[in-house]
Amino acid sequence: MTNPHINEWRSAEHAAGYLVRADSVPHRAAGEATLLDELPARITRVLDIGCGDGRLLDLVLAERPGAAGVALDFSPHMLDLTRKRFAGSSRVDVVAHDLDAPLPSLGTFDAVVSSFAIHHLVHERKRQLYEEVWRLLDGGGVFCNLEHVASASAYGHGRFLEAMGTAPEDEDPSNKLLDVETQLEWLRDIGFSDVDCYWKWRELALLVGRRTGAAVGS
Repeated sequence: MTNPHINEWRSAEHAAGYLVRADSVPHRAAGEATLLDELPARITRVLDIGCGDGRLLDLVLAERPGAAGVALDFSPHMLDLTRKRFAGSSRVDVVAHDLDAPLPSLGTFDAVVSSFAIHHLVHERKRQLYEEVWRLLDGGGVFCNLEHVASASAYGHGRFLEAMGTAPEDEDPSNKLLDVETQLEWLRDIGFSDVDCYWKWRELALLVGRRTGAAVGS
């Protein structure tokens, strides 16, 4: 059971424990590859929300070598690792920010990406964040959220835990999982186009929406 008041990601021990397991998450590379396939052909700026150790942003910048990135997280441990990953690079700005608060003024972006971070927010804040992302995107920009989502049944959730090698009592109490369809409907209501779940394996899903037509501010 989740608790809306718990977020253990401020703990360096919790963050480090996740990173030990990160590379062994089943099919994660397939989800990341699908995310990269959905990026615009030309990217000037990309924002990574809940960047962790910078893994996803590193993949994006390798795929779009002409782009600059902003890496945003609130975990001191993760921020230190991201700074080390991009040390000496002028392409990345690292910003400390708690996603429970509205996004800071960051300018606009051609792409906003996130990987297994937004599910730690309460549902109301998730939706608010999606609205903030919409306002940050330039016309033609894309939002790609590789996310941990809720299963449709207790059976499905149990099968996910089994596949992950996680006992029910060891679930992350910071998780506040939400089903795919609710989140896709939010994105459509906000104004995103081409909204869909572009990849899914059990409770891991890639939610994508684009800002088509007029540019930001219209």
